[in-house]
Amino acid sequence: MLKKKVSEALNKHLNKEMYSANLYLSMSSFAGSIGFKGTANWFMVQYQEEMVHAMKFYNYINSHGEHVQMAAMAAPPATFKGLLDLFEQTLKHEMSITSALNDLLDLALTEKDHATNIFLQWFITEQIEEEENDRDIIGKLKLIGDNGQGLLMLDSELGTRVFVPPATAA
Repeated sequence: MLKKKVSEALNKHLNKEMYSANLYLSMSSFAGSIGFKGTANWFMVQYQEEMVHAMKFYNYINSHGEHVQMAAMAAPPATFKGLLDLFEQTLKHEMSITSALNDLLDLALTEKDHATNIFLQWFITEQIEEEENDRDIIGKLKLIGDNGQGLLMLDSELGTRVFVPPATAA
């Protein structure tokens, strides 16, 4: 059984993961609407990953005899300045998720909730990869600048990304 503070914090974070999914779905649609189908695909994969993350929290909370509580959430932005803005906003968002996960981990340690500590380790490791990927793409976009051919090449590269569910998706 989870302590009340831990359960509430996990529920709050589950809702952050759902917001993340909505954000990336919005970003996917925007990228597609401006002709970057590969980038749209990249963000669709992000959406799928965030849904897996949310379900991991959902299943973890329920497996401890607690009840998931979904909260109302703000609509994500629908328009962006371009590809660089998309990925800069993505990195900013992922950094906020990293911070929230670190706070969750601190709470688990304070509450001596070793099971939740172990559960959160996967997410902490995942965030390192998320932020690194975003920084790599931002670096490429800054190097490319307004070069149309370069943007199309990067878009093509981003279009090769496929969703691979983690071995322990639930």
